[in-house]
Amino acid sequence: MANPTAAMLVIGDEILSGRTRDANMHHLAGQLTEAGIDLKEVRVVSDDRDAIIAATRALSKAYTHVFTSGGIGPTHDDITADCIAAAFDAPIDIRDDARALLQAHYDRQGTTLNAARLRMARIPDGAALIDNPVSVAPGFRIENVYVMAGVPSVFQAMVASVLPTLKGGAPLVSTSTRIERGEGDIAGPLTDLAARFSDLSFGSYPYIKNGVFGSNIVIRGADKSTVDTATRALIAVFADAVK
Repeated sequence: MANPTAAMLVIGDEILSGRTRDANMHHLAGQLTEAGIDLKEVRVVSDDRDAIIAATRALSKAYTHVFTSGGIGPTHDDITADCIAAAFDAPIDIRDDARALLQAHYDRQGTTLNAARLRMARIPDGAALIDNPVSVAPGFRIENVYVMAGVPSVFQAMVASVLPTLKGGAPLVSTSTRIERGEGDIAGPLTDLAARFSDLSFGSYPYIKNGVFGSNIVIRGADKSTVDTATRALIAVFADAVK
């Protein structure tokens, strides 16, 4: 059976402006690969209500799981929770269990749970909370959408909370072979190999090192023996150029 599929929705003007480098996609992709869930699409949208709602609805319909990052903090531009609620036509308000988590956390710190911080307790009706062992303010799941923080340490902790609850498929295995030939030289034989091993994925990633053109050929698949067989075939075809 095919693996479950996933998409990621990265939310935030700071990502699109180049001010912040997104690390969460890289982390999520690795974790999903290990779990046997195929990440098929990543979208980045600005802090725009209509864009977030439209992307959420489209991705939710297209994939088994959707993971969002960003926009669930205490400031005015943290609009993700409201937009996700709107995408599913769900009311949203401060929820008692989320408020209790925040109240206990700020009491321990000797800090006031003010109106801004209470924004992080606004949860859509019917959503389940996602644990946040780093800074307490929870994420949430509604239908097949998992709404998580943008701060990498918090995002990673939330992913760790969510993944054990998901049913995965066969984790992908891969090999990487360095071939010191340009892509124009290897394209034909590589196309033939990809057709021969049609159940595998062949990726060519070119480089230039000390003026020498080459490519790293990555072969991916769910069955290790098939990946190994294809890798041996690749090496046989380009025996004089494998490094």
